[in-house]
Amino acid sequence: MSRFRSPKPARFRTRGNPRQSGRTSLFSWWNLWRVPTLVTIVAAIWWFGVRPITYEQGWIPVTISFSVCGQGERTTGCVVDGDTLRVDVRGQRPRRIRLTGFDTPELDGACEAERQLADQARQAVAAWLAKGPFEWNGADDPPYDQYGRELREIRRKASDGSAEYLGETLIDAGLADPSGWGELETDWCR
Repeated sequence: MSRFRSPKPARFRTRGNPRQSGRTSLFSWWNLWRVPTLVTIVAAIWWFGVRPITYEQGWIPVTISFSVCGQGERTTGCVVDGDTLRVDVRGQRPRRIRLTGFDTPELDGACEAERQLADQARQAVAAWLAKGPFEWNGADDPPYDQYGRELREIRRKASDGSAEYLGETLIDAGLADPSGWGELETDWCR
């Protein structure tokens, strides 16, 4: 009789026991540190790599020309008031866009001072949009408010890489309130 035993045939090997099969289980106590480490690495890649790229890709250039609604020549887009735009592209349903990050006075305001400020804000938005190329966020799938309007922020990139936001421009000119839509009621008549 030989001193060496021949190995068991493959069909008789035991399964599930890592010492006998040569494999280790993913959830064995020895390997538990790998799962949190892997989760941490994936989260770091998302936070520092993918998230900033995704955020910047949400901004898309706008090629629509805007005028004040009811004034001047007909364009595909018009400024309804200081914080609302309307877009009518042939072959598509009309879209209403609520500009976010600021609130402007209403055209049918409570007093003459509010109505004048509202008209100035509307003219300022039309002038800002007419200055040249700009972009808005939300890409092709923006969020919507309870009235079915797209919610978008608008900016224009400068040659030095900085950005000029429409909302900041209106706030600096005293034509908008930084509290934003629906947060606080602004008294434009004071």
